[in-house]
Amino acid sequence: MDTQQWLQRQFGCRLRNGTLLTQALSHRSVGSRNNERLEFLGDSVLGYVVSEELYSRFPDADEGQLSRLRVSLVKGSALAAVARELDLGEQLRLGAGEVHGGGRRRDSILADTLEALLGAIALDLGIDACRLAIGKVFQSRFDGLKLEQARKDPKTRLQEYLQGRGRPLPDYVLREAAGEDHARIFTVACELSDGDEVAEGVGESRRAAEQAAATAVLIQLGES
Repeated sequence: MDTQQWLQRQFGCRLRNGTLLTQALSHRSVGSRNNERLEFLGDSVLGYVVSEELYSRFPDADEGQLSRLRVSLVKGSALAAVARELDLGEQLRLGAGEVHGGGRRRDSILADTLEALLGAIALDLGIDACRLAIGKVFQSRFDGLKLEQARKDPKTRLQEYLQGRGRPLPDYVLREAAGEDHARIFTVACELSDGDEVAEGVGESRRAAEQAAATAVLIQLGES
């Protein structure tokens, strides 16, 4: 199956400009003609279309709830999961180093390339075609959303819990940063200075590890 057939099957469209499709699938490791500019465009288009969909689906949601729902759909790990469902990794154009380094499976590359493809669709076929493509790819996720999911992030929830009880704010301590520069894994501990609660979290960024650690402490506090 060539890339146009794959695009038709997964996104429901074909690009008139085949060169643009090749560029959208090209990681910066292949050279200067890569997908970074298209990723910039696709990120904005995706954010708008998802915001528009959420605004329509949840007329009673406030701004904060809509923002949290949007983040749950467009954060890097969520986009990487969508990309895997689409077998996007098999379509990537990577330099030899990235191929051998597992680039076809890396969250950041998959998420960025998905955004670049959406940018290419918008540029070549227009925003309406891109809206349809996003609807096709994200339909099950849109349908599965519930307003109760629009909870504040774990670090914010933990902070508010502690402040409401007059307790000091938690300390986040970096325990380890392992792996190559392009594939770091962080381990962070969340510690409460006035109690026994302490937990570690692991993530592909320090922020993600902090959120995971905060979640674990919330569970210890019975606030999961």
